[in-house]
Amino acid sequence: MIDGLGQHIVILGGGTAGWMTACLIAHRWRARGMRVTLVESPEIGIVGVGEGSTPQLKHFFDTLGIAEDAWMPACDATYKLGIGFDGWSDRAGYERYFHPFPTALDGHTASQFFYNTRALRTGRYVEAHPDRFLLPARLAAAYCAPQPAASFPFEVSYGYHFDAYKVGAFLAAHASGTLGVDHVQRRIACVERTPTGQIAALIDTDGGRIAGNFFVDASGFRSTIFTALDVPFVSYATALFNDRAVVMPTAHAPGAPIPSQTRATALSAGWAWHIPLTSRIGNGYVYSSRHLTEAQAEAELRAHVGTEAGDARHLKMRVGRVRESWSHNALAVGLAQGFLEPLEATALHLVIATVEAFLDGADAGGATDAVRSAFNTRIAARYDGVRDYIVAHYRLNQRRDDPTGYWAHARGIEALSDELKMLMSAWFTGADMVAAIERAGLARYYSAISWHCLFAGYGTFPEPARLIPPGADIDPVDMTRIDDFLTRCAMNFGSHASRLRPADLKDIA
Repeated sequence: MIDGLGQHIVILGGGTAGWMTACLIAHRWRARGMRVTLVESPEIGIVGVGEGSTPQLKHFFDTLGIAEDAWMPACDATYKLGIGFDGWSDRAGYERYFHPFPTALDGHTASQFFYNTRALRTGRYVEAHPDRFLLPARLAAAYCAPQPAASFPFEVSYGYHFDAYKVGAFLAAHASGTLGVDHVQRRIACVERTPTGQIAALIDTDGGRIAGNFFVDASGFRSTIFTALDVPFVSYATALFNDRAVVMPTAHAPGAPIPSQTRATALSAGWAWHIPLTSRIGNGYVYSSRHLTEAQAEAELRAHVGTEAGDARHLKMRVGRVRESWSHNALAVGLAQGFLEPLEATALHLVIATVEAFLDGADAGGATDAVRSAFNTRIAARYDGVRDYIVAHYRLNQRRDDPTGYWAHARGIEALSDELKMLMSAWFTGADMVAAIERAGLARYYSAISWHCLFAGYGTFPEPARLIPPGADIDPVDMTRIDDFLTRCAMNFGSHASRLRPADLKDIA
């Protein structure tokens, strides 16, 4: 028994978030006698708009001991080296850039990248586009998989693209079949509370009672348990004003290679994602309803992806988080906990971080007020840190084609955290960005490489007319040597498989 948690955890809601939570809890605590029950209604579908991940998803499957050749083919999954941003800047030479998942290999060139960005920020004419310095950008451009040759002694960090419905089904089978999680299909009508405010049970539409000692709310935007607990919601709408999405699939072009990157393309009032699975391409348009109607957004997305797009789904988004992710004897995960638009594919990252922090806290100190308070502070800070990185994409955009429209509005966002303001000040005054990122505490969520890619990838540098050649005070970075290093590294990676099967994964390099 885990102190203060009892021996029965009830999870409300399936989908990817619910089943990930069930797997992590059962994997960690089943041997200690913890019983896990997941309750979901077969009538309620999952949102399923997110089909990309960060490297934390690999960590998740590694933790459970599930090999890629077991889950990837079952979930139409492909590899993801990062995100290509197109059209967020109209500065010459900076119309697109790649945000990689930083790897150990990038440590060999990151310092030169940082050095040149600072030199260019202070008015010297040097090369500072991130794609010139970092290996994943080169691999993604060549449609390479992140699997190196056996003789190459370096791994590359990567995430995945996947079918969210199939991942949920795969994890449901693993949780129920391997980890002993009880799966109950009921439609929940209300929540029963004790006189002290704790959750006592879930009550289904037939009056049935599902009791437990601790509860997890994975009920999506309905947030059934946390609504009953009356936990306040912290809105991010003043800084992130996109509140709608339209999604539709397209087919792969015959014979075309499958990319190992997500694409995020700026459109008139938001951005469109392009996520390649083995079976199809996932497309969506995240936009502001203050600038576009649903019909306008759908028409713009169809024009962007082509005439062969499938049926469209329209979604509404509530951007923000609950004030406390652990309240009374309940934990919120997934959309019940909060939502950040999928620009950096952080949804599952936040589920994993939340559940693992909960497990670690309870293991170390039980379900005490002090443990719960420390956990809530930690998770709120993580949400806010990810929010800052996403806000920076909009605040720093360099699109000048619509001086009074959406993108101008985005550049005028004033609801910035003190940490983000300090970081922007450091960049534009030529200060040491690595030190500023550490001082702001933002490196816990995004590395210095990621922050430099964002600022530099947009071309947020002095106008070319104001630049001067580097003088004796600047140590020249040998770009030929960097290019040769990256070329030699890239030779150790093979092209992405057009269709993944278990046998393919063993020989993909």
